[in-house]
Amino acid sequence: MPEAYVNGINMEYDVEGKGEPLVFIMGLGGSRRSWIFQKRAFRKYFKVITFDNRGVGGSDKPHGPYSTAIMADDTVGLMDYLNIEKAHVLGVSMGGLIAQEIALNYPERVNKLVLCCTFAYEPEGHTPEYYEGLGVENAHSRDALRCLSARKIMANDYSLAFNNRLMRIVITLLSKVFARALPEEGISEQFKALLNHDALDRLYMIQAPTLVITGNNDRIIKPESSAVLAGRIPDAKLVRVEGGSHAFFIGKYARFNREVLNFLRDS
Repeated sequence: MPEAYVNGINMEYDVEGKGEPLVFIMGLGGSRRSWIFQKRAFRKYFKVITFDNRGVGGSDKPHGPYSTAIMADDTVGLMDYLNIEKAHVLGVSMGGLIAQEIALNYPERVNKLVLCCTFAYEPEGHTPEYYEGLGVENAHSRDALRCLSARKIMANDYSLAFNNRLMRIVITLLSKVFARALPEEGISEQFKALLNHDALDRLYMIQAPTLVITGNNDRIIKPESSAVLAGRIPDAKLVRVEGGSHAFFIGKYARFNREVLNFLRDS
């Protein structure tokens, strides 16, 4: 697999298609292979760049601390390595936090911005059901949250990511197989970075045309968090996908792809 040395780590990445560059940023614990339902649709129109964030997949898993700003630096470092001056940037969940930091810290590098099922500030981000699944009271249970194991975190994510019963059963079974291979420290450090993210009072500085898109039945991140993002980012467009779960870019991929393609291709 192609590998780039950026920001002090080796990152595995893929590039497919031709056209304007489009960078996809995956969420907590996920790898670039999670974009299976997007690559085929988007590579017809864009040069699609996918990669593994630090801490997971084929990329290095250094000791922490991690932050969403550091992972934004990683992403821009990969763009530099690939000689990409400016790109559309799309992030889901934790990837949306990283995308916010790119848009804020490197505004000249972002063409259009797409923020999917994400939030701006952790205490207002996740649902009560999410914290219940982790066995903590709420986002203010900071010490307990930081002590959670990667297996506990990811098992909770897998159980809530899909609303379709059959899909939940399949994902839960697969998660038990993958659990043995989880990079414990990498996921734990990503999770801590997510907990510390706060861009709420900086969102007004985002200059890129922005689409905020979420599933209205997300059980992990409050759909209202997307409304907050859209309300604070100048001229942002908000799209709610009816029946969409947290992983609606998979479960409702046809609608997701259509909305994003229309936004990116609209001049």
